[in-house]
Amino acid sequence: MWRYRWVLGASLVLGALITACSGGGSASDLSVQGKTVYWAPPQTFADNTPLIPSRDLQGFEIYVKQDNAIGPTDNAVATPSPLDTSYNLGNIDPPLSKGTTYYLSMRSVTVEGMKSDFSSPFAFSL
Repeated sequence: MWRYRWVLGASLVLGALITACSGGGSASDLSVQGKTVYWAPPQTFADNTPLIPSRDLQGFEIYVKQDNAIGPTDNAVATPSPLDTSYNLGNIDPPLSKGTTYYLSMRSVTVEGMKSDFSSPFAFSL
C-alpha cells in the first residue's frame, strides 16, 4: 500500500522555465512559461520502487486558484495523460485573466486511482 504514496513535488524534476511574469513560486516544484506549465513525471514511488508513467499512472491533475489553499475539496481544472509533460493553461475554462496572480498545484493519479500529495503551490501570472 505504501508503494503508492509519493509526494509529487518532491518527485518531480522540473526545468527552470520561469519567466519574469511568473510571479514567483518554487522552481523546484513546477514551472510556467507564458501560458504553459511544465513538469517531469515522477520516476519512483516513496519506497524508491521504479515508477513508469505509461504503466503506473492514469495521469495528472492540475489545480489553479487565486489563493494558495489548494486541497482535496478543490476540483482539477485539467487532467493531462501520464505521457504529458506540459499543459497549455489557455485551455482552462473559464480563461485565466492577465495580470492576476494564480496558484498552481499538481498531483499524480495511479492506474489504481490512488493520488499523490499535492505539489507545493506555484505562484504565476499571465
